[in-house]
Amino acid sequence: MRARLENEIVFLHHEDVPPFKKGGSVVRNSYFWALKSIAGRASRERDWEYEPDVWLALQRMLLSFSESGYLGLSETMLEFPADTEEIPALLRPVATWQ
Repeated sequence: MRARLENEIVFLHHEDVPPFKKGGSVVRNSYFWALKSIAGRASRERDWEYEPDVWLALQRMLLSFSESGYLGLSETMLEFPADTEEIPALLRPVATWQ
């Protein structure tokens, strides 16, 4: 998922966040609600925001869903722009540069 860091807030690109689909996959819908539950802001047409106090939860959630085998790395890995100075230490296990 495309991500960026601005003023200590991690933003997930709204087009990359898994959509909720009524009657859809239980895993994907659970993933959607889990990500939404810890987001500071999660709107349909806006990037989702995560403050530093939830980064550990975000990291654990991404690792857990990644290890489940139901979701691919493109859905559970944070991809920061190449010009990002440094990926926060808590998010390094689940992040890379684009």
